[in-house]
Amino acid sequence: KLTDMQYYVTQRNGTEPPFANKYWNNKEDGIYVDIVSGEPLFSSTHKYKSGTGWPSFWQPLNPENIVEVEDNSHLMSRIEVRSKHGDSHLGHVFPDGPDPTGLRYCMNSASLRFVPKEDLEAEGYGEYLELFD
Repeated sequence: KLTDMQYYVTQRNGTEPPFANKYWNNKEDGIYVDIVSGEPLFSSTHKYKSGTGWPSFWQPLNPENIVEVEDNSHLMSRIEVRSKHGDSHLGHVFPDGPDPTGLRYCMNSASLRFVPKEDLEAEGYGEYLELFD
């Protein structure tokens, strides 16, 4: 069951407020999965402080779980990021990120669930433990 904000973001292509969301300042080791489908999307090892108020990553954990779609809403041209299997709206990707990719995957916390490193095995994501060795 999704909260009102999770539904608004993932199903209605909404955006949550900056600096007032669950993971914008999360510094724990772990991975971020789609709140709807559970598919692995991002890792804390690729997260960086962008100053935008949303969790930002310089690359996805599993590019095959990410779909990028042209978004011309709100009188802007952007690239929307969606989860492949859950078809959840996650956020947008911008070409102003750090090396090595130069990308900023600016995600909504409401579209994500964080799985801490110590819970990866128990929750079926044990294959990602090697990221934190």
